[in-house]
Amino acid sequence: MPEAKRPDLAAMIGPLGRALVAAELPVLERHNLTMWGYVVLLGLGDEPVYTQSALAKAIRADKTRIIGVLDELQQRGLIDRAPDPTDRRAHLVSLTAAGRSTRERAQREIQEQEDRLLANLSAADRRAFLRALQTLAALTTEQ
Repeated sequence: MPEAKRPDLAAMIGPLGRALVAAELPVLERHNLTMWGYVVLLGLGDEPVYTQSALAKAIRADKTRIIGVLDELQQRGLIDRAPDPTDRRAHLVSLTAAGRSTRERAQREIQEQEDRLLANLSAADRRAFLRALQTLAALTTEQ
């Protein structure tokens, strides 16, 4: 038996993504973060130190476009940048304690909003949805 017709994935995920981003903006504003600033803080969470180039690649940003974002985050004391001792042309980027705290507070508020949305699903559907979304998201980072 053929599957029931369904909308394309982008037709479903696009509006959801736009709604989630719109809901995040007031949270980020309360923490004095831009969306790209938040993306940088999240990107620095997995490794203690990144080169600017590696960070740009990890967050899928043009390395020249994030310079202003890094400048602003450094001025606010949320990140540190230092010359790479093994390559003077490169700079190492790391989170400060203030950056980690800001990221954690903003992420906690964003995820609390997401939890209210996810509460519309049963616990089993919520777990399955998050597991499937994490699997698909991981596939996009491998390409």
